[in-house]
Amino acid sequence: MLVSRSGVIVQLAVSQDRDAPTSSRTSFPESISLSSHDLLMQAADPCPEPERERLHTQVILLNRRVAAGIASRYHQRGVDSEDLRQVAEMGLVKAVRRYQPDRGSGFLAYAVPTIRGEIRRYFRDNGWMVRPPRRIQELRSEVITTENDLVQELRRFPTVVETAVEMGLSTPELDEVHGARGCFRPASLDAPAREDASLPVGELIGESDDAYEQVENYESLTPLLAALEPRDRLILGLRFVDGCTQKEIGDRIGVSQMQVSRLLNQVLGRLREQLCAD
Repeated sequence: MLVSRSGVIVQLAVSQDRDAPTSSRTSFPESISLSSHDLLMQAADPCPEPERERLHTQVILLNRRVAAGIASRYHQRGVDSEDLRQVAEMGLVKAVRRYQPDRGSGFLAYAVPTIRGEIRRYFRDNGWMVRPPRRIQELRSEVITTENDLVQELRRFPTVVETAVEMGLSTPELDEVHGARGCFRPASLDAPAREDASLPVGELIGESDDAYEQVENYESLTPLLAALEPRDRLILGLRFVDGCTQKEIGDRIGVSQMQVSRLLNQVLGRLREQLCAD
């Protein structure tokens, strides 16, 4: 997850802070999240069970490619791709059934970590290369559940301290649990592909749909941008949304072009570190 990828993710997330948003400026992830939220609001009202199931099915179909995009991030880790897609869809179904629209948070802010958590639970049980102690495996499941609950409550991803306090763990214990996420079986890109034994897997990997891959980055970056100082958000907005040059930004905020360059590098560096820390 690189903040510097043409500024696309920054542009999506910063744009929601602009004054008087209109439908023409609604971003791709926002559009899906709003539509899903509206449908689930209808499902939360008293209605016949068949109608509720129909609304839930609509939300699932609307977000299937989002789930597939999240699953694609875990390819080539020793688990079949089709299994990953099915696990991601199971996570999506759980998110649809558990989402509480009256809490006020967007659907994707809840669904993305829920889907991610379902995939990680699957890896915990089926994909360990070096199997951690059973207690760590069990705690990982509890940590994922707790983090999902806190996402719904806080409307952002919780910090390590917040999760540790909620679970009654020390931060070193929680760090140990998070550190176990890399214990997966490796898969070689040179291994024969199932579809054609004459071709290695690496030659059959297709390109990803960037729009769907941006969803997880968008949801992760939005709360980080909200926590920035107002001037830092303004600089990012002028650069990545309005397309201003560094000189134009400097004239706007009263600093030199060199200072603008330094400020941009500092802000993007902090965002990149925070994203990669997850």
